[in-house]
Amino acid sequence: MIEVHHLENSRSQRVVWLLEELGVEFEIVTHRRDPQTLLAPDTLRELHPLGKSPLIQDRSRSERVLAESGAILDYLVEHHDPEGRLVPPGGSEAFERYRFWMHHAEGSAMPPLVMRLVFSRLGQPPVPALARPLGRLFARGVEQQYLGPEIRRLVAFWEDELARGPWFAGEAFSVADIQMSFPVLALASRGGLEGYLNLQAFLAACREREAYQRTVARIGEFGLHAT
Repeated sequence: MIEVHHLENSRSQRVVWLLEELGVEFEIVTHRRDPQTLLAPDTLRELHPLGKSPLIQDRSRSERVLAESGAILDYLVEHHDPEGRLVPPGGSEAFERYRFWMHHAEGSAMPPLVMRLVFSRLGQPPVPALARPLGRLFARGVEQQYLGPEIRRLVAFWEDELARGPWFAGEAFSVADIQMSFPVLALASRGGLEGYLNLQAFLAACREREAYQRTVARIGEFGLHAT
């Protein structure tokens, strides 16, 4: 039995989705964010020193707690997808694309999106009231000079790559699409897919998958919202 430690509205959506795709039996333990800070609770730190989600325990193999979404996805396909249904054949062009997107999602895609969210909150509580105008001014400058151009460059790249096929690794759905769904959903949740038809089609195709629908029914759909 696999136990998934799920933090609401987080990267753990990927793990639940992959397990649904694989048809592996699993249980979900939900951890709630602090309503004020939106930070993860201490219950996650009791399981792993980083105190972040997702975390899994594959009790059928060991009691070890596994962290980091990309590493968890790799582990699950290695041990629970022996037929390689969701990974392109090794040595193929599709596999090279697959490997790139598995790393790109967290290495290049998510950092500016998370930075945008953090800066968008500089003019809101819990920032002290007297500091909020300066926070908003600072955030606007970072958005105009760095984050906006960087995110537009990234999204244009994704759009062009999806012109080569409906999925990120080519013609077949793979774990790379589960990995890349997170930044695409983050962008979509703030209205950032307007005009990007290939990305819109990609997200629609994800949402049509039965395993994705089961995932959303269990834990909801991820969204990167400013408050």
